[in-house]
Amino acid sequence: MRVFRMTLCCAPVATVFGLLLMCAVTVGPGGGGSAEKSGRAAGLTPADRAAPVLPPAAVPVRRPPVLSPARRPVDRPHTAALPRIMPRAKWLTDAGRRPPPRYAARVTAVFLHHTDSPNGYDCADTPRIIRYLYTGQAGGRNWDDIGYNFLVDRCGTIYEGRAGGVDKAVVGAHAQGFNKGTAGIAAIGTFVAGTPVPRAMTESIAALAAWKLGLANVDPRSRVRLTSTNSLSRFPKGRTAEFNAIAAHRDEYETYCPGQALMAALPGIRQRAAALQGR
Repeated sequence: MRVFRMTLCCAPVATVFGLLLMCAVTVGPGGGGSAEKSGRAAGLTPADRAAPVLPPAAVPVRRPPVLSPARRPVDRPHTAALPRIMPRAKWLTDAGRRPPPRYAARVTAVFLHHTDSPNGYDCADTPRIIRYLYTGQAGGRNWDDIGYNFLVDRCGTIYEGRAGGVDKAVVGAHAQGFNKGTAGIAAIGTFVAGTPVPRAMTESIAALAAWKLGLANVDPRSRVRLTSTNSLSRFPKGRTAEFNAIAAHRDEYETYCPGQALMAALPGIRQRAAALQGR
């Protein structure tokens, strides 16, 4: 009989001798992301300076060509359909009193986790598993709520995790220093090297990431810049780091999470999410 562990995610590299830490131990205020823009002004060429100067009345006026509707460039947001998400009421009926949720302006990146729990569960038992994870965090660790914004089981069912509204930029407790402006998606199970990752699970992760990033018109294949809000991750407070828009927990924190098998699936998840956004 396998003992259901109270750990979330996987062990940090510094504790490879058997100590498992919870993935969402990386609770803390998160960082925001910003895009950098640059530009330059063009000067006159020698040919320009040598050209005769026309009097003001004789200066020709060049008007931009009028494009037909078929030729006009399309600048539309790339969004994806809202996938079906099971509400918190499916796994938690009474959470007691909690501090109000905190919000960012938008979500520009997703961090993928695994829960470091058994894989051979019946999907009908998923609500009980999430309650167990919640109890370990909000009860045993005295957190204000479960750390992940969403959880996905091996059958591809998506569950709302942290309270505050699935369509809002709820600040989670899943990526130390980078919780603000990101969403944490936890795959329920343990996905070390050689572990099969269910197709239904990766499809739902891609659909969820495509929808969530699409709300801010973020390409799932792009790179984003986030600034750390504390010094408890790989990056000291104030350091701006670049991540994939769909990143792994280990990219920002010393951990094996989300496991080598899910790491290998990430490129395909990004491509699938981009396709769902119509890119």
